[in-house]
Amino acid sequence: MVAPFIEKKNTLMRNAVSARERLIATLRFLASGQTYEDLKFSCIISPQLMSTMIPETCWAIYKCLKHYIKMPTSETEWKNTAKMFEDKWNFSHCVGAMDGKHVAIEKPPGSGSCFFNYKQFFSVVLFAIVNANYEFMYVHTGINGSVSDGGVIQHTKFHEKLMKSQLNLPPASTLPNSYITVPYVFVGDSAFSLNRHVMKPYPFKNINHEQRIFNYRLSRARRVVENAFGILATRFRIFRRKISVNVENVDVIVLACCALHNFLRRKSKIYLTNSCTDSENTNDRTYRPGDWRAESFELVSVAQRNEKQRNDEGNYVRSQFLSYFNGQGSVDFQEDMLRVI
Repeated sequence: MVAPFIEKKNTLMRNAVSARERLIATLRFLASGQTYEDLKFSCIISPQLMSTMIPETCWAIYKCLKHYIKMPTSETEWKNTAKMFEDKWNFSHCVGAMDGKHVAIEKPPGSGSCFFNYKQFFSVVLFAIVNANYEFMYVHTGINGSVSDGGVIQHTKFHEKLMKSQLNLPPASTLPNSYITVPYVFVGDSAFSLNRHVMKPYPFKNINHEQRIFNYRLSRARRVVENAFGILATRFRIFRRKISVNVENVDVIVLACCALHNFLRRKSKIYLTNSCTDSENTNDRTYRPGDWRAESFELVSVAQRNEKQRNDEGNYVRSQFLSYFNGQGSVDFQEDMLRVI
């Protein structure tokens, strides 16, 4: 599949590194987090050659697997995505969970503080939207780390299409077993701005019980994106250190990892096991964090956003979900789980 894009011809001076060897070296680079210098011993390839070979191979991987990262494009597809969130996470009309993470990089020469983030290291931001099955539906990388609040979403094509109503989302409709009409929404954390199609938690200061119920129900759906990022950083340990490559090659490395994540999620039975992800046992009211949370490392989130402008439409939609989750749309375990999580 990848070979036609990375195969090189032998010359009179030397034999080319085979496509198989290139792919093995690249996958080892991504999965182990080793540097080019470290890999030269196991791969028997010079660091100089790997510095061009590995980005080329990452580009080929992404080219071959990018169709595994796919946003819904029709109302029917969006409704199918929403049905998965409703069935698995008890959040009706949710069509995706979104988050942004800082990917650590070496300081690019001459960049000044351009990539320097609020956590005091250099980074690019990976913004992603995930479906109910921990698969990336949309990824955008390359936003410099100094854009370290919820403003990262405004640098994406997704945001542009959302604001222009070009995503083909289904029209607002009633929630199950109720007369409450709401639009289809994405869920995020406090880093994002509240609006008609983006739901975020209520601020935790002076929160009342009904708002706590809403926050729990939202976090139950949003946890899929936290877990997707956690699994990504655990399986591809390149994310556990500064990515020491030319900054123009960082994006393709990140995109290749995201495409491989989705590919392996669908094709491998051992890539994502039950213990990998957070789980709630709603029968005995227990919560078990995913194995990735026991790791000493996790990707750093974008900074929380202080809302300066009130979004009346977003507040109204959120209040409708709040009423629903505390009424017709309540689930029998939510009160108990508030005490557990």
